[in-house]
Amino acid sequence: MTDSHKESISLLNDLIETSKDGQKGFEESAKDLKSPQLQQFFRDHALDCAKAVRELQTEVRALGGDPETSGSVSGSVHRAWVNLKSSVTGKSDEAVLNEVERGEDHALKAYRDAEKKAAEKNLPVNVVALIRQQLAGVQKNHDQVKLLRDQVRRAG
Repeated sequence: MTDSHKESISLLNDLIETSKDGQKGFEESAKDLKSPQLQQFFRDHALDCAKAVRELQTEVRALGGDPETSGSVSGSVHRAWVNLKSSVTGKSDEAVLNEVERGEDHALKAYRDAEKKAAEKNLPVNVVALIRQQLAGVQKNHDQVKLLRDQVRRAG
């Protein structure tokens, strides 16, 4: 296995952990929301994260590696999601959306850092393309959560 493949596998496995953390965060958050529309939005985004995980795992296998199968144990993204329930006072929809946006900030940083590292290390084009494609999805999730939070804030 080439060094490029090893670096690609490591980077993609980190993103698998990030995406699994996001999936779990969206699933848990959906349970805390009062709005059925927001609950469905979060369940849909949990499914999107699960799809991203499958894509990343497929690429890791294609590179000859063993894909990560769980979320991170000590990463900041994991802590952000795990702390969601304990840090949300009253569990209002706005408070839940604030915490989810914070989790999405961490995911966005992880994907931006991965994109930068992939480019610097001249990783295979397919790896860079997958990271960029998923980064666009993470950015979209982040922006949608922020928009929803702002709408809930104005309505409240």
